Amino acid sequence: MQDEGKTRLTVEIYGQQYRLSGKADINHMRMVAGYVDDKMSEIGQGNHRLDTAKIAVLTAVNIADEYIRLRQEYEQLLRILQADAKKQHSL
Repeated sequence: MQDEGKTRLTVEIYGQQYRLSGKADINHMRMVAGYVDDKMSEIGQGNHRLDTAKIAVLTAVNIADEYIRLRQEYEQLLRILQADAKKQHSL
């Protein structure tokens, strides 16, 4: 397994240390970890009886929901832009 070009860093998410490794730059990896930590903290504050695993799953569901909604909006915007481009081209 080659590790060339991989960034490694240790982050804290919801009180636990995680070693991340990936091709993204260090600032991006920190931003992603911070986002997950913020979301877990937000969900954990509202659900004190849930264990960490359930908070993690609820966080994943919330982030997946955000992603799917944003992807749908992006695709809709692309369709609008393509339709406008076709209109401009036919003029």
